Amino acid sequence: MNGVYSVAQVRRAEDDLMATLPDGALMERASTGLADVCASVLDEAGSGVRKARIAILVGSGNNGGDALYAGAHLAHRGARVHAILLADRVHEGGRQALIDAGGHVITGSDTLTASDVLVDAEMVLDGIVGIGGSGPLRPLAAELVNVAVDGGALIVAVAVPSGVDADTGAVADPQAAVDADVTVTFGCLKPGLLLTPGRDHCGALMLVDIGLGETLPEGHMHVLDDDDIADVVPEPAADDYKYSRGVVGVVAGSARYRGAALMATAGARLGGVGMVHFLDRSDGVAATVIDHFWDVVTATDTPASTRRVTAWSVGPGLGEGPADTATVESVLAVSTPVLVDAAGIRALAQPAGRGALARRHAAGHPTVLTPHEGEFAALGYECGSGSAQERLGTALRAARDLHAIIVLKGPGTIVASPSGTTYIDTRGGPELGTAGSGDVLSGLIGSLLASHAAHGALDIDAAARLAAAGVAIHGVAGMLAGRGGRTVT
Repeated sequence: MNGVYSVAQVRRAEDDLMATLPDGALMERASTGLADVCASVLDEAGSGVRKARIAILVGSGNNGGDALYAGAHLAHRGARVHAILLADRVHEGGRQALIDAGGHVITGSDTLTASDVLVDAEMVLDGIVGIGGSGPLRPLAAELVNVAVDGGALIVAVAVPSGVDADTGAVADPQAAVDADVTVTFGCLKPGLLLTPGRDHCGALMLVDIGLGETLPEGHMHVLDDDDIADVVPEPAADDYKYSRGVVGVVAGSARYRGAALMATAGARLGGVGMVHFLDRSDGVAATVIDHFWDVVTATDTPASTRRVTAWSVGPGLGEGPADTATVESVLAVSTPVLVDAAGIRALAQPAGRGALARRHAAGHPTVLTPHEGEFAALGYECGSGSAQERLGTALRAARDLHAIIVLKGPGTIVASPSGTTYIDTRGGPELGTAGSGDVLSGLIGSLLASHAAHGALDIDAAARLAAAGVAIHGVAGMLAGRGGRTVT
Protein backbone atom coordinates (compact mmCIF):
# COMPACT_ATOMS: atom_id res chain seq x y z
CA MET A 1 0.00 0.00 0.00
CA ASN A 2 1.37 3.39 -0.98
CA GLY A 3 1.03 6.36 1.33
CA VAL A 4 0.18 9.78 -0.06
CA TYR A 5 1.91 12.78 1.52
CA SER A 6 1.79 16.55 1.25
CA VAL A 7 4.74 18.58 0.01
CA ALA A 8 5.43 19.83 3.54
CA GLN A 9 5.58 16.26 4.86
CA VAL A 10 7.90 15.24 2.02
CA ARG A 11 10.20 18.19 2.64
CA ARG A 12 10.51 17.34 6.33
CA ALA A 13 11.20 13.69 5.55
CA GLU A 14 13.85 14.63 2.98
CA ASP A 15 15.56 16.95 5.46
CA ASP A 16 15.61 14.23 8.11
CA LEU A 17 17.03 11.70 5.65
CA MET A 18 19.66 14.07 4.22
CA ALA A 19 20.95 14.71 7.73
CA THR A 20 22.04 11.05 7.81
CA LEU A 21 23.54 10.89 4.30
CA PRO A 22 26.61 12.30 2.55
CA ASP A 23 26.07 15.50 0.57
CA GLY A 24 24.35 14.83 -2.75
CA ALA A 25 23.44 11.23 -1.96
CA LEU A 26 19.68 11.84 -2.08
CA MET A 27 19.85 13.58 -5.45
CA GLU A 28 22.04 10.74 -6.73
CA ARG A 29 19.37 8.22 -5.72
CA ALA A 30 16.63 10.25 -7.41
CA SER A 31 18.56 10.92 -10.62
CA THR A 32 19.71 7.31 -10.95
CA GLY A 33 16.14 6.07 -10.54
CA LEU A 34 14.92 8.66 -13.04
CA ALA A 35 17.56 7.61 -15.58
CA ASP A 36 16.61 3.95 -15.14
CA VAL A 37 12.95 4.73 -15.83
CA CYS A 38 13.86 6.79 -18.90
CA ALA A 39 15.99 3.93 -20.19
CA SER A 40 13.14 1.46 -19.70
CA VAL A 41 10.71 3.77 -21.52
CA LEU A 42 13.11 4.10 -24.44
CA ASP A 43 13.61 0.33 -24.54
CA GLU A 44 9.84 -0.21 -24.62
CA ALA A 45 9.52 2.36 -27.40
CA GLY A 46 11.98 0.28 -29.41
CA SER A 47 14.80 2.81 -29.76
CA GLY A 48 16.91 1.99 -26.72
CA VAL A 49 19.24 4.38 -24.89
CA ARG A 50 22.29 4.25 -27.11
CA LYS A 51 22.24 7.22 -29.51
CA ALA A 52 18.76 8.22 -28.28
CA ARG A 53 18.14 11.95 -28.71
CA ILE A 54 17.15 13.37 -25.33
CA ALA A 55 16.38 16.99 -24.42
CA ILE A 56 16.03 18.34 -20.89
CA LEU A 57 14.09 21.48 -19.99
CA VAL A 58 15.87 22.72 -16.88
CA GLY A 59 14.55 25.09 -14.22
CA SER A 60 16.38 26.68 -11.31
CA GLY A 61 15.67 24.24 -8.47
CA ASN A 62 16.68 20.79 -7.33
CA ASN A 63 14.13 19.37 -9.76
CA GLY A 64 16.34 20.68 -12.56
CA GLY A 65 19.34 19.17 -10.77
CA ASP A 66 17.69 15.75 -10.71
CA ALA A 67 17.03 16.04 -14.45
CA LEU A 68 20.60 17.16 -15.23
CA TYR A 69 22.20 14.32 -13.28
CA ALA A 70 19.81 11.85 -14.92
CA GLY A 71 20.87 13.29 -18.28
CA ALA A 72 24.49 12.66 -17.32
CA HIS A 73 23.70 9.02 -16.49
CA LEU A 74 21.95 8.61 -19.84
CA ALA A 75 24.82 10.28 -21.69
CA HIS A 76 27.22 7.79 -20.09
CA ARG A 77 25.00 5.05 -21.58
CA GLY A 78 25.44 6.50 -25.06
CA ALA A 79 22.47 8.88 -25.34
CA ARG A 80 22.82 12.24 -27.08
CA VAL A 81 21.67 14.70 -24.43
CA HIS A 82 20.99 18.43 -24.70
CA ALA A 83 19.96 20.52 -21.70
CA ILE A 84 17.99 23.70 -22.34
CA LEU A 85 18.45 26.10 -19.42
CA LEU A 86 15.36 28.16 -18.61
CA ALA A 87 16.83 30.08 -15.66
CA ASP A 88 19.90 32.26 -15.11
CA ARG A 89 21.04 29.94 -12.33
CA VAL A 90 20.64 26.17 -12.43
CA HIS A 91 22.07 23.36 -10.32
CA GLU A 92 25.80 23.76 -11.02
CA GLY A 93 26.81 20.22 -10.04
CA GLY A 94 24.23 18.74 -12.37
CA ARG A 95 25.18 21.06 -15.23
CA GLN A 96 28.86 20.16 -14.92
CA ALA A 97 28.11 16.43 -14.60
CA LEU A 98 26.19 16.53 -17.87
CA ILE A 99 29.01 18.36 -19.67
CA ASP A 100 31.59 15.92 -18.28
CA ALA A 101 29.49 13.03 -19.58
CA GLY A 102 29.54 14.49 -23.09
CA GLY A 103 26.18 16.26 -22.96
CA HIS A 104 25.48 19.71 -24.35
CA VAL A 105 24.05 22.81 -22.66
CA ILE A 106 22.22 25.67 -24.37
CA THR A 107 20.04 28.48 -23.11
CA GLY A 108 16.31 28.65 -23.61
CA SER A 109 16.65 32.23 -24.83
CA ASP A 110 18.31 30.80 -27.95
CA THR A 111 14.84 29.77 -29.10
CA LEU A 112 15.81 28.69 -32.61
CA THR A 113 18.45 26.25 -31.41
CA ALA A 114 16.25 25.08 -28.52
CA SER A 115 13.34 24.49 -30.89
CA ASP A 116 15.55 22.51 -33.26
CA VAL A 117 16.75 20.32 -30.37
CA LEU A 118 13.20 19.71 -29.13
CA VAL A 119 11.79 18.90 -32.57
CA ASP A 120 14.60 16.36 -33.08
CA ALA A 121 14.28 14.77 -29.61
CA GLU A 122 12.84 11.33 -28.99
CA MET A 123 12.40 12.08 -25.28
CA VAL A 124 12.07 15.35 -23.37
CA LEU A 125 12.54 15.56 -19.61
CA ASP A 126 10.45 18.19 -17.84
CA GLY A 127 12.76 19.46 -15.10
CA ILE A 128 11.26 22.95 -15.04
CA VAL A 129 9.38 23.16 -11.74
CA GLY A 130 9.33 20.65 -8.88
CA ILE A 131 6.82 19.77 -6.19
CA GLY A 132 7.18 23.17 -4.52
CA GLY A 133 5.97 25.06 -7.58
CA SER A 134 2.50 26.39 -8.33
CA GLY A 135 0.82 28.39 -11.04
CA PRO A 136 1.25 28.26 -14.81
CA LEU A 137 4.52 27.97 -16.70
CA ARG A 138 6.20 31.15 -17.81
CA PRO A 139 5.65 32.00 -21.50
CA LEU A 140 9.05 30.81 -22.76
CA ALA A 141 8.78 27.48 -20.93
CA ALA A 142 5.21 26.96 -22.13
CA GLU A 143 6.27 27.73 -25.71
CA LEU A 144 9.12 25.21 -25.61
CA VAL A 145 6.93 22.53 -24.05
CA ASN A 146 4.47 22.99 -26.91
CA VAL A 147 7.31 22.64 -29.42
CA ALA A 148 8.30 19.33 -27.77
CA VAL A 149 4.73 18.06 -27.88
CA ASP A 150 4.30 19.07 -31.51
CA GLY A 151 7.55 17.27 -32.32
CA GLY A 152 6.13 14.00 -31.03
CA ALA A 153 8.70 13.38 -28.30
CA LEU A 154 7.92 11.25 -25.26
CA ILE A 155 7.48 13.67 -22.35
CA VAL A 156 8.82 12.53 -18.95
CA ALA A 157 7.92 14.78 -16.01
CA VAL A 158 10.40 14.88 -13.13
CA ALA A 159 8.60 14.67 -9.73
CA VAL A 160 5.45 16.41 -11.03
CA PRO A 161 4.34 17.81 -14.38
CA SER A 162 5.27 21.48 -14.34
CA GLY A 163 2.16 23.62 -13.96
CA VAL A 164 0.43 21.07 -11.68
CA ASP A 165 0.12 21.79 -7.96
CA ALA A 166 1.61 18.74 -6.20
CA ASP A 167 -0.62 19.19 -3.14
CA THR A 168 -4.00 19.81 -4.75
CA GLY A 169 -3.82 18.74 -8.39
CA ALA A 170 -4.87 22.24 -9.42
CA VAL A 171 -3.84 23.43 -12.89
CA ALA A 172 -4.08 27.20 -13.22
CA ASP A 173 -3.81 27.14 -17.01
CA PRO A 174 -4.01 23.85 -18.93
CA GLN A 175 -2.27 25.52 -21.88
CA ALA A 176 0.69 26.39 -19.62
CA ALA A 177 1.15 23.00 -17.98
CA VAL A 178 3.01 19.89 -19.06
CA ASP A 179 1.03 16.92 -20.37
CA ALA A 180 3.41 14.07 -19.61
CA ASP A 181 3.48 10.59 -21.04
CA VAL A 182 5.27 9.43 -17.87
CA THR A 183 5.70 11.10 -14.49
CA VAL A 184 8.57 9.87 -12.30
CA THR A 185 8.06 10.90 -8.68
CA PHE A 186 10.38 10.23 -5.78
CA GLY A 187 9.95 8.68 -2.35
CA CYS A 188 6.17 8.70 -2.11
CA LEU A 189 3.03 9.75 -3.92
CA LYS A 190 1.66 13.28 -3.64
CA PRO A 191 -2.06 14.18 -3.70
CA GLY A 192 -1.82 16.34 -6.80
CA LEU A 193 -0.63 13.40 -8.87
CA LEU A 194 -3.81 11.50 -8.02
CA LEU A 195 -6.49 14.19 -7.91
CA THR A 196 -8.05 15.74 -11.00
CA PRO A 197 -7.14 17.65 -13.03
CA GLY A 198 -3.51 17.01 -12.05
CA ARG A 199 -3.76 13.25 -12.56
CA ASP A 200 -4.83 13.84 -16.15
CA HIS A 201 -1.45 15.51 -16.85
CA CYS A 202 0.68 12.69 -15.38
CA GLY A 203 0.40 9.87 -17.89
CA ALA A 204 1.87 6.68 -16.45
CA LEU A 205 2.92 7.32 -12.85
CA MET A 206 6.21 5.73 -11.74
CA LEU A 207 7.45 5.82 -8.13
CA VAL A 208 11.21 5.72 -7.41
CA ASP A 209 12.27 4.62 -3.93
CA ILE A 210 14.87 6.99 -2.47
CA GLY A 211 14.71 5.68 1.10
CA LEU A 212 12.15 8.04 2.61
CA GLY A 213 10.14 5.22 4.18
CA GLU A 214 11.52 5.46 7.71
CA THR A 215 11.39 9.27 7.85
CA LEU A 216 7.82 9.71 6.62
CA PRO A 217 5.13 9.99 9.32
CA GLU A 218 2.31 7.50 9.69
CA GLY A 219 -0.05 8.56 6.95
CA HIS A 220 -3.84 8.63 6.62
CA MET A 221 -4.10 8.86 2.82
CA HIS A 222 -3.42 5.81 0.69
CA VAL A 223 -3.51 4.23 -2.76
CA LEU A 224 -3.99 0.48 -2.96
CA ASP A 225 -1.53 -1.43 -5.10
CA ASP A 226 -2.26 -4.67 -6.95
CA ASP A 227 -1.09 -6.83 -4.06
CA ASP A 228 -3.37 -5.00 -1.62
CA ILE A 229 -6.34 -5.63 -3.86
CA ALA A 230 -5.46 -9.27 -4.40
CA ASP A 231 -5.20 -9.73 -0.63
CA VAL A 232 -8.83 -8.79 -0.04
CA VAL A 233 -10.33 -10.92 -2.80
CA PRO A 234 -11.39 -14.08 -0.97
CA GLU A 235 -10.27 -17.48 -2.16
CA PRO A 236 -12.23 -20.48 -0.88
CA ALA A 237 -10.42 -22.84 1.46
CA ALA A 238 -10.66 -26.61 1.13
CA ASP A 239 -13.20 -26.86 3.96
CA ASP A 240 -15.34 -23.88 2.92
CA TYR A 241 -19.03 -24.15 2.11
CA LYS A 242 -21.66 -21.63 1.10
CA TYR A 243 -22.30 -20.19 4.56
CA SER A 244 -18.67 -20.10 5.68
CA ARG A 245 -17.85 -17.98 2.63
CA GLY A 246 -20.44 -15.38 3.65
CA VAL A 247 -23.90 -14.41 2.50
CA VAL A 248 -24.67 -10.98 1.10
CA GLY A 249 -28.21 -9.64 1.32
CA VAL A 250 -29.38 -7.44 -1.56
CA VAL A 251 -32.29 -5.01 -1.36
CA ALA A 252 -32.67 -3.41 -4.77
CA GLY A 253 -35.01 -2.68 -7.64
CA SER A 254 -38.63 -1.77 -8.03
CA ALA A 255 -41.37 -2.16 -10.60
CA ARG A 256 -39.88 0.82 -12.41
CA TYR A 257 -36.21 -0.13 -12.03
CA ARG A 258 -36.01 -3.92 -12.27
CA GLY A 259 -32.65 -3.69 -14.00
CA ALA A 260 -31.07 -2.16 -10.90
CA ALA A 261 -31.88 -5.33 -8.98
CA LEU A 262 -30.25 -7.45 -11.67
CA MET A 263 -27.10 -5.36 -11.82
CA ALA A 264 -26.68 -5.11 -8.04
CA THR A 265 -27.19 -8.87 -7.78
CA ALA A 266 -24.73 -9.51 -10.60
CA GLY A 267 -22.09 -7.47 -8.77
CA ALA A 268 -22.83 -9.27 -5.51
CA ARG A 269 -22.34 -12.70 -7.10
CA LEU A 270 -18.77 -11.77 -8.10
CA GLY A 271 -17.35 -10.70 -4.73
CA GLY A 272 -16.45 -14.12 -3.39
CA VAL A 273 -19.46 -14.92 -1.21
CA GLY A 274 -21.05 -18.35 -1.01
CA MET A 275 -24.61 -17.09 -1.47
CA VAL A 276 -26.63 -14.06 -2.50
CA HIS A 277 -29.86 -13.52 -0.56
CA PHE A 278 -32.37 -11.23 -2.29
CA LEU A 279 -35.09 -9.59 -0.21
CA ASP A 280 -38.49 -10.29 -1.77
CA ARG A 281 -40.67 -7.20 -1.29
CA SER A 282 -43.66 -8.80 -3.07
CA ASP A 283 -43.41 -6.47 -6.05
CA GLY A 284 -42.41 -9.09 -8.62
CA VAL A 285 -38.74 -8.01 -8.75
CA ALA A 286 -37.49 -11.11 -6.94
CA ALA A 287 -39.02 -13.33 -9.61
CA THR A 288 -37.15 -11.36 -12.28
CA VAL A 289 -33.90 -11.86 -10.41
CA ILE A 290 -34.45 -15.61 -10.08
CA ASP A 291 -35.22 -15.88 -13.79
CA HIS A 292 -31.70 -14.60 -14.48
CA PHE A 293 -29.72 -16.00 -11.54
CA TRP A 294 -30.89 -19.45 -10.48
CA ASP A 295 -28.41 -19.61 -7.57
CA VAL A 296 -29.85 -16.58 -5.77
CA VAL A 297 -32.06 -17.24 -2.75
CA THR A 298 -35.08 -15.05 -2.07
CA ALA A 299 -37.15 -14.61 1.08
CA THR A 300 -39.71 -12.20 2.50
CA ASP A 301 -38.27 -12.35 6.04
CA THR A 302 -37.25 -9.02 7.56
CA PRO A 303 -33.52 -8.24 7.39
CA ALA A 304 -33.15 -8.43 11.17
CA SER A 305 -34.55 -11.97 11.21
CA THR A 306 -32.33 -13.22 8.39
CA ARG A 307 -29.52 -14.66 10.49
CA ARG A 308 -27.32 -16.12 7.78
CA VAL A 309 -26.65 -12.81 6.01
CA THR A 310 -23.24 -11.39 6.94
CA ALA A 311 -23.58 -8.01 5.16
CA TRP A 312 -26.31 -6.10 3.31
CA SER A 313 -26.37 -3.90 0.22
CA VAL A 314 -29.47 -1.70 -0.04
CA GLY A 315 -30.75 1.05 -2.28
CA PRO A 316 -30.17 0.64 -6.04
CA GLY A 317 -33.43 1.19 -7.91
CA LEU A 318 -35.63 1.56 -4.82
CA GLY A 319 -38.37 4.14 -4.78
CA GLU A 320 -38.49 7.04 -2.34
CA GLY A 321 -41.89 6.44 -0.77
CA PRO A 322 -42.61 5.68 2.91
CA ALA A 323 -42.41 1.91 2.38
CA ASP A 324 -39.00 2.26 0.73
CA THR A 325 -37.71 4.43 3.56
CA ALA A 326 -39.01 1.89 6.07
CA THR A 327 -37.13 -0.85 4.19
CA VAL A 328 -33.87 1.09 4.37
CA GLU A 329 -34.39 1.68 8.10
CA SER A 330 -35.05 -2.03 8.63
CA VAL A 331 -31.73 -2.88 6.97
CA LEU A 332 -29.89 -0.31 9.08
CA ALA A 333 -31.21 -2.06 12.19
CA VAL A 334 -29.15 -5.21 11.53
CA SER A 335 -25.90 -5.92 13.36
CA THR A 336 -23.80 -6.60 10.25
CA PRO A 337 -21.98 -4.29 7.80
CA VAL A 338 -24.34 -2.42 5.48
CA LEU A 339 -23.77 -0.62 2.19
CA VAL A 340 -26.30 2.06 1.22
CA ASP A 341 -26.59 3.40 -2.33
CA ALA A 342 -28.88 5.50 -4.53
CA ALA A 343 -32.41 5.92 -3.16
CA GLY A 344 -31.24 4.45 0.12
CA ILE A 345 -28.85 7.38 0.54
CA ARG A 346 -31.65 9.88 0.00
CA ALA A 347 -33.61 8.19 2.76
CA LEU A 348 -30.75 8.97 5.15
CA ALA A 349 -31.40 12.69 4.78
CA GLN A 350 -34.23 12.23 7.30
CA PRO A 351 -33.51 12.52 11.06
CA ALA A 352 -34.37 8.85 11.59
CA GLY A 353 -31.72 7.84 9.07
CA ARG A 354 -29.06 10.02 10.71
CA GLY A 355 -29.91 8.54 14.07
CA ALA A 356 -29.61 5.00 12.70
CA LEU A 357 -26.14 5.76 11.35
CA ALA A 358 -24.99 7.09 14.71
CA ARG A 359 -26.36 4.03 16.54
CA ARG A 360 -24.64 1.67 14.10
CA HIS A 361 -21.33 3.44 14.58
CA ALA A 362 -21.64 3.37 18.37
CA ALA A 363 -22.32 -0.37 18.20
CA GLY A 364 -19.27 -0.96 15.95
CA HIS A 365 -21.26 -1.92 12.81
CA PRO A 366 -19.65 -0.36 9.69
CA THR A 367 -21.86 1.49 7.22
CA VAL A 368 -20.70 2.35 3.70
CA LEU A 369 -22.43 5.07 1.66
CA THR A 370 -21.69 5.26 -2.08
CA PRO A 371 -23.08 8.60 -3.35
CA HIS A 372 -22.47 10.38 -6.59
CA GLU A 373 -22.43 14.15 -6.23
CA GLY A 374 -26.20 14.52 -6.63
CA GLU A 375 -26.90 12.04 -3.84
CA PHE A 376 -24.16 13.66 -1.78
CA ALA A 377 -25.94 16.99 -2.14
CA ALA A 378 -29.19 15.37 -0.97
CA LEU A 379 -27.36 14.59 2.28
CA GLY A 380 -26.43 18.25 2.61
CA TYR A 381 -22.87 18.15 1.27
CA GLU A 382 -21.93 20.31 -1.68
CA CYS A 383 -18.52 20.19 -3.31
CA GLY A 384 -18.71 23.82 -4.41
CA SER A 385 -16.21 24.39 -7.21
CA GLY A 386 -15.95 20.64 -7.70
CA SER A 387 -12.17 20.68 -7.33
CA ALA A 388 -10.64 17.40 -6.25
CA GLN A 389 -9.20 18.97 -3.10
CA GLU A 390 -12.63 20.25 -2.11
CA ARG A 391 -14.21 16.86 -2.83
CA LEU A 392 -11.59 15.24 -0.61
CA GLY A 393 -12.19 17.63 2.28
CA THR A 394 -15.96 17.40 2.01
CA ALA A 395 -15.91 13.59 1.89
CA LEU A 396 -13.82 13.50 5.08
CA ARG A 397 -16.18 15.93 6.81
CA ALA A 398 -19.22 13.90 5.78
CA ALA A 399 -17.62 10.66 7.02
CA ARG A 400 -17.08 12.19 10.44
CA ASP A 401 -20.50 13.85 10.57
CA LEU A 402 -22.42 10.78 9.45
CA HIS A 403 -20.30 8.16 11.24
CA ALA A 404 -20.06 6.27 7.95
CA ILE A 405 -17.55 5.38 5.26
CA ILE A 406 -18.11 7.68 2.28
CA VAL A 407 -17.36 6.42 -1.22
CA LEU A 408 -17.67 9.64 -3.19
CA LYS A 409 -17.90 8.48 -6.79
CA GLY A 410 -16.47 10.43 -9.68
CA PRO A 411 -13.06 11.09 -11.27
CA GLY A 412 -10.59 9.76 -8.71
CA THR A 413 -13.24 8.23 -6.44
CA ILE A 414 -12.52 9.02 -2.79
CA VAL A 415 -13.11 6.58 0.07
CA ALA A 416 -13.14 8.35 3.44
CA SER A 417 -13.50 6.76 6.87
CA PRO A 418 -14.71 8.51 10.04
CA SER A 419 -11.24 7.81 11.49
CA GLY A 420 -9.68 10.08 8.85
CA THR A 421 -8.24 7.24 6.78
CA THR A 422 -8.76 7.92 3.08
CA TYR A 423 -8.10 6.15 -0.20
CA ILE A 424 -7.85 7.71 -3.64
CA ASP A 425 -8.73 5.51 -6.60
CA THR A 426 -6.39 5.60 -9.58
CA ARG A 427 -8.02 2.93 -11.76
CA GLY A 428 -11.53 4.07 -12.56
CA GLY A 429 -12.05 5.99 -15.78
CA PRO A 430 -14.82 7.54 -17.85
CA GLU A 431 -15.93 4.06 -18.98
CA LEU A 432 -17.76 3.82 -15.64
CA GLY A 433 -20.06 6.70 -16.56
CA THR A 434 -22.92 4.46 -17.67
CA ALA A 435 -26.36 3.71 -16.29
CA GLY A 436 -26.21 0.92 -13.73
CA SER A 437 -22.47 1.08 -13.12
CA GLY A 438 -23.04 2.21 -9.53
CA ASP A 439 -25.52 -0.62 -8.97
CA VAL A 440 -22.82 -3.14 -9.89
CA LEU A 441 -20.40 -1.43 -7.51
CA SER A 442 -22.86 -1.56 -4.62
CA GLY A 443 -23.31 -5.30 -5.01
CA LEU A 444 -19.59 -5.91 -5.37
CA ILE A 445 -18.58 -3.98 -2.25
CA GLY A 446 -21.46 -5.54 -0.29
CA SER A 447 -20.17 -8.96 -1.31
CA LEU A 448 -16.60 -8.17 -0.18
CA LEU A 449 -17.94 -6.96 3.16
CA ALA A 450 -20.01 -10.13 3.56
CA SER A 451 -17.18 -12.50 2.69
CA HIS A 452 -14.85 -10.93 5.26
CA ALA A 453 -17.50 -10.46 7.94
CA ALA A 454 -18.18 -14.20 7.77
CA HIS A 455 -14.80 -14.67 9.46
CA GLY A 456 -15.23 -12.12 12.24
CA ALA A 457 -16.35 -8.59 12.99
CA LEU A 458 -14.99 -5.81 10.76
CA ASP A 459 -13.80 -2.55 12.23
CA ILE A 460 -14.46 0.70 10.40
CA ASP A 461 -11.02 0.98 8.79
CA ALA A 462 -11.02 -2.63 7.60
CA ALA A 463 -14.39 -2.00 5.97
CA ALA A 464 -13.03 1.17 4.35
CA ARG A 465 -10.16 -0.78 2.86
CA LEU A 466 -12.58 -3.35 1.44
CA ALA A 467 -14.67 -0.56 -0.05
CA ALA A 468 -11.54 0.93 -1.66
CA ALA A 469 -10.61 -2.47 -3.07
CA GLY A 470 -14.11 -2.86 -4.51
CA VAL A 471 -13.80 0.55 -6.17
CA ALA A 472 -10.45 -0.48 -7.68
CA ILE A 473 -11.76 -3.80 -9.01
CA HIS A 474 -14.77 -2.00 -10.47
CA GLY A 475 -12.42 0.48 -12.15
CA VAL A 476 -10.35 -2.26 -13.75
CA ALA A 477 -13.54 -3.98 -14.92
CA GLY A 478 -14.65 -0.74 -16.53
CA MET A 479 -11.32 -0.32 -18.30
CA LEU A 480 -11.40 -3.89 -19.64
CA ALA A 481 -15.02 -3.58 -20.70
CA GLY A 482 -14.28 -0.30 -22.44
CA ARG A 483 -11.49 -1.89 -24.43
CA GLY A 484 -13.98 -4.42 -25.72
CA GLY A 485 -16.56 -1.77 -26.58
CA ARG A 486 -18.81 -2.86 -23.71
CA THR A 487 -20.18 -1.16 -20.60
CA VAL A 488 -19.21 -2.27 -17.09
CA THR A 489 -22.82 -3.28 -16.48
